[in-house]
Amino acid sequence: MSSTASAGAAAGRRAEELHQRLEPVARAGFVVSGLLHVLIGVLAVRIALSGSGGSASGSSGGSADSSGALGEVAGTPFGAFALWAAVVALAALGVWQLLDGALEARAREPKDAAKGLGKGVVFLALAGTALTFARGGSSSSESSTDDVTATLMGSPGGVLLVGAVGLAVFGGGGFFVWKGCSDKVREDLRGSAGAPPGGRAGPAGRAALWAGRAGYVAKGIALAVVGVLFVVAAARSDPSEAGGIDAAMRTLVGAPFGVVLLVAVGVGFALYGIWCFVRARWGEL
Repeated sequence: MSSTASAGAAAGRRAEELHQRLEPVARAGFVVSGLLHVLIGVLAVRIALSGSGGSASGSSGGSADSSGALGEVAGTPFGAFALWAAVVALAALGVWQLLDGALEARAREPKDAAKGLGKGVVFLALAGTALTFARGGSSSSESSTDDVTATLMGSPGGVLLVGAVGLAVFGGGGFFVWKGCSDKVREDLRGSAGAPPGGRAGPAGRAALWAGRAGYVAKGIALAVVGVLFVVAAARSDPSEAGGIDAAMRTLVGAPFGVVLLVAVGVGFALYGIWCFVRARWGEL
C-alpha cells in the first residue's frame, strides 16, 4: 500500500473514531432541536390567535422561527446556561453530520454524503445563531434572509438563482409532506421495526410515529410557503418579498381560514419537536 493510501486510511479511521465519540453529544442536539420546534409551534399559535400577519415585531411577540425560539430561551432564568449547552449540542450534531457525509463520500454513496453534509451545514448555522444569543446578542432570521437574497440578486443571473432556491425549498417542503404522509418516517428510527418503546404495535410507538408524521407535514407546509416567497421575490426582483419560516407563518395567517391553518401548523411544529425528542434516544442520526 502506498504512503498516500495509508495516510488516507488512517484519516478515515480517525474520522470514524471521532464520529463515534461525538454521537452521545450529537444526540443532545436533537433534544435542542426538539425544544426549538416546540417553541416555534407555540410562537406560531400565538401569532394565529393574535391575528398578527405583519412584521416580526408585531403584537404577537417573538418571530416564529429559530431566532424567536432562541430569544424565548434567552429570557428564561437559566437562559444563558441553556444557550451555551445548545451551542455545544448543535455544534456537535453539525460536526457529526459533516463527518457522516464525509464517510459516506469515502464509501462512494453520493446521495447520503450530500444529505449528511447539508444537514451538517444547517445545524452548524443554527449553532452559530445560538452562539449569538448566548453571547448576549440577538439575530433576525428575516433580515438575514433579505440580506442574502439581495446579495444573490445583485450577482450575475441572481434573479434566476433566487428563483431556483425558491423552487428547491418548495421541493424540500413537498418532500417533508410526502414523508409525513408515507411510512418513510420509520426510517428515522433504529431497528427493523422502526419504532420507539412500546414496539411497532404499542400505543407509545404509534403515538410517536403519528407525531412524526404530523410534524413532517406541518414543517413541509411552512417550507413550501418559504419557497413560494422566494419565487415571488425573484419574479418581482424584490428581496423584501423573500422570507424564512416566520414570514411563511405570517403569510399563512392572512390566507382563507388562516388562523385555523396556522394553529394546525403550530401544533404540527410542536409535534415535530416531540419527534426530535424520540429521535434523540432511538433515532438514526
